[in-house]
Amino acid sequence: MTTRKDIPALAVMLALSVACEGALAADNNTVRFGLYAVLYHASGPDVSGPYTPTGLNADVPNVQTLYFAYLRRLTTHLQVEVAGGLPPDTDTVGKGPATVGSVPFNGQVLGHVKWLSPSALLNYTFFDETHAWRPYVGVGVNYTHFYDRETTAAGNAVLGGPTSISQSNSWGPAASVGISFRPKQHWEVITSFNWARVKSDLQLNTAGVVRQTTIDFHPTAFVFAMGYSF
Repeated sequence: MTTRKDIPALAVMLALSVACEGALAADNNTVRFGLYAVLYHASGPDVSGPYTPTGLNADVPNVQTLYFAYLRRLTTHLQVEVAGGLPPDTDTVGKGPATVGSVPFNGQVLGHVKWLSPSALLNYTFFDETHAWRPYVGVGVNYTHFYDRETTAAGNAVLGGPTSISQSNSWGPAASVGISFRPKQHWEVITSFNWARVKSDLQLNTAGVVRQTTIDFHPTAFVFAMGYSF
């Protein structure tokens, strides 16, 4: 039986409970910062066009860059995520014959490009918010914008002179699988594996001589990051 003496204590407990629930409900926003390790598995047809030797192709080395994301909590299990990275300077490396005429080709850095590649994902997180470890999966869309495209001296030598590059932007599906660990309220550590389809048409214009190819980058990425919820 509850006595009058118990009422103040119950009121305090109720107030604390409501305050805690309000604090948890307020944690609808999360920001994450960390490291992107991007692995390319580029493929595509050989470069074609006038005065182009057969067998000329290209590869794209892996890169690392800073990662950041914003997440909005919809329910206990659903979140919307917008993720991206600091645009890295990515090399294009020749793949094919050792030389084109007398000019070295295979393994030479032929050009550079930067890309801005945000993804929007809908994430499903397993378990409820009392669990410290919570795996999640996400699906969505990726947009990649290429800019600051330029050829190197080695690329110009292979192509026969100063060359301008045009490259189409890319829209494609994206997916993520990861796990978050929350050591204390508001803070988390996450790691994830990410995939996106990034495909771009490439044109090379050397004094009016236009050569072209299509590059399917097949990127995958590992993310290691810390997050703060508020």
